Amino acid sequence: MIKKIVPLAFDSFGVRSMATFVETSDLKILIDPGVSLAPLRYGLEPHPLELKRLDETWEIIKKYAEHSDVLIVTHYHYDHHDPNHPELYKNKTVFVKHPTENINKSQRGRAALFLEAIKGLPRKIEISDGKIFQLGKTRIAFSKAVCHGTNPRLGYVTEVSIKSNSEKFLHTSDVEGPSLNDQIQFILEEKPDVLFVDGPMTYMLGYRYSYKSLEISNENLVKAVKEADLQTLVLDHHFLRDLKYKMRIKRVYGAAKKYSVKVLTAAEFCGRKIEMLEALRKELYAKYGD
Repeated sequence: MIKKIVPLAFDSFGVRSMATFVETSDLKILIDPGVSLAPLRYGLEPHPLELKRLDETWEIIKKYAEHSDVLIVTHYHYDHHDPNHPELYKNKTVFVKHPTENINKSQRGRAALFLEAIKGLPRKIEISDGKIFQLGKTRIAFSKAVCHGTNPRLGYVTEVSIKSNSEKFLHTSDVEGPSLNDQIQFILEEKPDVLFVDGPMTYMLGYRYSYKSLEISNENLVKAVKEADLQTLVLDHHFLRDLKYKMRIKRVYGAAKKYSVKVLTAAEFCGRKIEMLEALRKELYAKYGD
């Protein structure tokens, strides 16, 4: 069984991350042990409250990493891994996105630096793309490399499905939607009970994220609600950088209500207050100053 699903750092907590801890009956798994902040938003640097939250969440990630058996890196952006702390990976089984295939130039360089930094530390390093691993009673399945977003410009990521007995949890990583067929197909094939999706990148709607992509993302999320036997859908990460996030996916909320699927942010999943600190950066400076 899946005993625990613990979001450690997410945009609804006030930081950029999708760090998630999953405990099954025989394995402790940490997906994407990294956290960061937007260097600029509205032309403003991170507010001190954001910096404080960054430190808090990083300490939590480190604590959970220490007690995990498996660490997973779905891709090489710094909100999903931290090459400056290779000690996290000591004596762990580490699953990584392929460092040289289906990868853009930026992430290829970061992958090389990361793998050099952790060299000799993990118990085992496995390339994850498109593979299924059985560790005791726990099955970990990875999608093939899918686009980070709507095209290959930002590289590729692997989605992760964790199964223990009949229970399944799925973490999409950075699909920004999902708006592409192979991104949603993995979800429909795996049929998770609990699905964590990074959600449409609507804070850049009409600029780096098109209205058409949002429309397709809505269609695919509705499809997941109808066809994937979901109990809980958590939408967060890029999506929670938009103060109007709820109105962007009205169709999804409607379908979820019809099919008795809970739609939550990671903060709500934890029973904590939503704190969209990046999206509220202007207000933070106006209210609290520097």
